[in-house]
Amino acid sequence: MIVTFVCDVLGEANNGTTIATLNVAHYLKSQGHEVRIVCPDKDKEGTPGYFVVPSINFGPFNGYVRHNGVTLASSKDKDTVIKALEGADVVHFNFCGALSSWCVKYCNEHNIPCTASFHAQAENFTNHVYLDKAGFANKVMYKILNRNLFSKVKAIHYPSEFIHHFFQNETKNKVPAYVISNGIHADFEKLDVKRPPELEGKIVILYSARYSAEKSHKVLIKAMKYSKHNKDVVLVLAGAGPKEKKIKKLCKKYCANPAVLGFHSHEQMIELLSMTDIYAHCGRVDIEPLGCLEALSIGLCPVLTDSKVSAVSGYALDPNNVFHHKSSKDCAAKIDYWIDHPQERIENGQKYLIYRQKYNFDESMRKMEQMFKEVASGQPKEMI
Repeated sequence: MIVTFVCDVLGEANNGTTIATLNVAHYLKSQGHEVRIVCPDKDKEGTPGYFVVPSINFGPFNGYVRHNGVTLASSKDKDTVIKALEGADVVHFNFCGALSSWCVKYCNEHNIPCTASFHAQAENFTNHVYLDKAGFANKVMYKILNRNLFSKVKAIHYPSEFIHHFFQNETKNKVPAYVISNGIHADFEKLDVKRPPELEGKIVILYSARYSAEKSHKVLIKAMKYSKHNKDVVLVLAGAGPKEKKIKKLCKKYCANPAVLGFHSHEQMIELLSMTDIYAHCGRVDIEPLGCLEALSIGLCPVLTDSKVSAVSGYALDPNNVFHHKSSKDCAAKIDYWIDHPQERIENGQKYLIYRQKYNFDESMRKMEQMFKEVASGQPKEMI
């Protein structure tokens, strides 16, 4: 097959959308398929298989967009896009933006079957205009996403059952659904590693997420103020993003011990998780947080938000695995419970080892390939 990925957003592999997109692209190549990627990333110019288009010029807001680490593709260079579409068996979209909105219309006019992955919730858009907590604004955004892209493809890939139900309830979308996890690599397995001096003798609490407002780092950081074990805890906040300076200030204010911040490679994350005692996840908006699933799959006990627009509360196996999403006090109480009950904490974590198979990476990639084949043959089937 020839599969063309049209990516309004790509960039560095430091966020879920990009990582998931590149994982599928690499897998398809490994299976002998031709993969083309349309994106606005200038550093990909001249790289085989990449078709680079201009980014949107936001004028006086370009600085704000850069600050948020996002480059959005425009639909101006139609010749380059059309070249990438020639002969394609399937066109796949990873984000709903100006390029995808134009491209899906073109594909439908020229009988090129299309699929799309649902990687971004309405709140990921409305957050940038401070309306992510406005119910009406989010409902309108879901309808826009459906109108501009998701109602016009032959199949939709949903990374979780949570977002599948949520989006269908908001839009009544009837396009065939493929619920396929983005998958956890098999090498996420607990290692026997020596802790560095700053973590020695401490309770290590890890949260892996992009440094952005909707990931609600403040709830966890402020929980240190209420935890009776603050002096014994080191927070590790793995990630990168526009809110890094603010997060550092909050850590200095509320954490008794210096927090550890920064982006970590795949290999470094496995080592870091192997040193962790409790995994905390506070993101108010999450479709399928891979950082959380990676932690669970190696047997870590979690403390998870109960946000209604996040999938993570569905992973809870015990009432003490969940805290009220707005309450740093409740977050602290659940953390303290697991610190005070170390054997129960270990036993709770062991129950999550089954996630290693449930979210098997190779199986997820095989299912994605199957989706593309079914759509290319004109016979999309639901996979739920």
